[in-house]
Amino acid sequence: MRRVKAGFSRFLDRPATVDISRYEGLLTSIEWREKKVGELSDEELTEAAAKLRRAGDEPGFDEKELIELCAIAREAARRVLDERPYDVQLLGAMELLAGHVVQMATGEGKTLAGAIAAAGYALQGKAVHVMSVNDYLAQRDAGWMGPVYELLGVSVGWVSQTSSQDERRAAYAADVTYGSVSEIGFDVLRDRLCTSVDDMVGRAPEVVIVDEADSVLIDEAKVPLVLAGSSDEGQSDPEVAKIVRTLKPGQHYEKDEDGRNAWLTGRGSKAVEKALGGVDLYSGEHSDRLAAVNAALHAHALLERDVDYIVRDGKVHLINSSRGRIALRQRWPDGLQAAVEAKERLRPTESGEVLDSISVQGLIGRYRTVCGMTGTAVAVAEQLREFYELRVAVIPPNTPCVREDEDDRLYDTVEHKEEAIVREIAAVHKTGRPILIGTRDVAESERLAKMLDDAEVPCVVLNAKNDAQEAAIVADAGAYDAVTVSTQMAGRGTDIRLGGKKKTDRDGGKDRDVEEHDKVADLGGLLVMGTGRYPSSRLDDQLRGRSGRQGDPGGSIMFASLSDDQVIQYAPDATAGAEPDDDEDEGRLTDPTTKRFVDHAQKVAEGVQLEIHRNTWRYTRLIEHQRRALLEHRDELLRTDLAATELAAVCAERWEELSDEVDEKVLEESARQIMLYHLDQRWTEHLAFLADVRETIHLRALAKETPIDEFHRTAIPEFRKMPDEISERAAETFKEVEFGPEGVDLAADGLRRPSSTWTYMVHDNPFDTDAEQALQRVRAMIKKVRGGSRR
Repeated sequence: MRRVKAGFSRFLDRPATVDISRYEGLLTSIEWREKKVGELSDEELTEAAAKLRRAGDEPGFDEKELIELCAIAREAARRVLDERPYDVQLLGAMELLAGHVVQMATGEGKTLAGAIAAAGYALQGKAVHVMSVNDYLAQRDAGWMGPVYELLGVSVGWVSQTSSQDERRAAYAADVTYGSVSEIGFDVLRDRLCTSVDDMVGRAPEVVIVDEADSVLIDEAKVPLVLAGSSDEGQSDPEVAKIVRTLKPGQHYEKDEDGRNAWLTGRGSKAVEKALGGVDLYSGEHSDRLAAVNAALHAHALLERDVDYIVRDGKVHLINSSRGRIALRQRWPDGLQAAVEAKERLRPTESGEVLDSISVQGLIGRYRTVCGMTGTAVAVAEQLREFYELRVAVIPPNTPCVREDEDDRLYDTVEHKEEAIVREIAAVHKTGRPILIGTRDVAESERLAKMLDDAEVPCVVLNAKNDAQEAAIVADAGAYDAVTVSTQMAGRGTDIRLGGKKKTDRDGGKDRDVEEHDKVADLGGLLVMGTGRYPSSRLDDQLRGRSGRQGDPGGSIMFASLSDDQVIQYAPDATAGAEPDDDEDEGRLTDPTTKRFVDHAQKVAEGVQLEIHRNTWRYTRLIEHQRRALLEHRDELLRTDLAATELAAVCAERWEELSDEVDEKVLEESARQIMLYHLDQRWTEHLAFLADVRETIHLRALAKETPIDEFHRTAIPEFRKMPDEISERAAETFKEVEFGPEGVDLAADGLRRPSSTWTYMVHDNPFDTDAEQALQRVRAMIKKVRGGSRR
């Protein structure tokens, strides 16, 4: 056993962390001022907050104003929430107001600290977005903190996927707006396509406070947000899917050690070509068929149902691997999405062309001030600095953590590991101590639940298939006798209280809370178990952090095996010479060397994820720069008469002719719509062009050229052509299109905008890095040649 040390002082000398002592020195003054503020009526308290309000272009609060804000906010929270913010929560709020990422342990009150900071920024005259990982947390936190904001004279709103246009517009007009990273991002993309200022819902962004900052800024940053325009039904290939189902691993196809690439062997190529009627897959004539085969093979060999996705209501729903939830509106690129749908024998969903996209870095880069909060920031401090120029402020816990974290229990096989997990759960469950088991995917959670049922241990399962009941399940995970099996706990956002959720009845509810709490505390508090290492040690720490909140007792045990997928992928030699040495605990390994294999595998997995993030950023950075330049021009067209001026100059004769027929304002508006149409269409074409470049840029690596440099050399000249091409197309349309009393009907002239738009998130470059893509195709060609030589 090793007892967790109180405090976080050991982190203070880590890179990218800041000294919090400056704000610690203000705490005494805040407490003194709090006594005076407590004498104010509610109306006087609101008036005191109003005195802090200023215009947005003024500098931030000085120390005196910061003290006043914290004292007022503390009193407001005490009155309306019956919660007096701890000193550490005020420290967190002040560090957020300084523009840092705050690390606060789970259960330490990040939500209230974030609300105090948001109110502070709002009183400085800045529009504030509080960005979370999902709609549930955004709605919950906006409602929960609403009374505090109201007493401080600050308006608050929230957006979710169900919000109407009017509701969105009202939410973004508030001083503080809560929303998920995806929903706020999609609103930015939708506003980008508006053809009238009145249709836009957002306003110029100024401050963003990112909740679960490491999840949003690091994990989600690998996933660009995409806005697409619907065109027709997706084109899946049932014939190819049927053929690929017959292929056997090792004979017809092979996979790399990472399980991220699959390719046909020579024998596999011949089998597929024969089944398709004797075609040559590797000829230019059949390149589309080869792409379909590769997508179908990826779907068949590498994507697993109930791990990577689930099927619900006749549709494929992707699972967010870092949070264990359904990834709403997330999908793979159309070819792969259609292949998975064909694999599951489902009707293909509609496809479409990409109208616009934005990366998380690009979205965050729109804000003048960025800050955030999470329980595990130090582990990604260097990445936060590298990608966002952010530093981390580590806030010590209000009460020392006394959770007991056991050393990992390591086994030779998955079967022995899971048997040991069930034995441990059954033994602990007999005592009544609550247990939370963190699994890595849906399939594992359901398999473990079945084993517990066989062992007559009742449990509740939380995974992507029933995440609608998330809050209720998590809130009761600390109740006496509870056994909860859950996929990834990161971003769940609900406190686990010992004894279960608070009672709301008036008859002794508070006393019963204390009794239930003490009953569970006497048993050792919540016991957290992990069924294997996650791809990041941060996720392990977030799971552990569900136990031992606010000084409560608790414990954690992490299980792993040398047969876990992650170990096999990143430490394939781990099983060499590993022998179980505990007869009573079958398959148990205690040799320190074997644990180092598990540690090594996790570190390699972290490195792979970091490289994917960097790779995404390398390619999207240029696109984001081009996007900003284009949008500046588009905004000018939308808000001024620039389009009319340009077209009047290049189409003078037509302009004069129309001036005698239609109202000048109707001309001007028609010119704007024509120019906007061609600008949007040309950007769509540019994104498609860049996507094609990305598909083939890896071939430059074979010529010993740097793919990213070649990408830039291709993308920049193409972008520079756009202004002239947009103007030329607009002029041609202006000369030819029919004008009526109300202006032009572009759709009637064949210039139709998408009838509907839809949004999704797509993993960038799902078929791996550029170099590995090149190697994959080389392998396929070599095996094709070898297969042919044996004919």
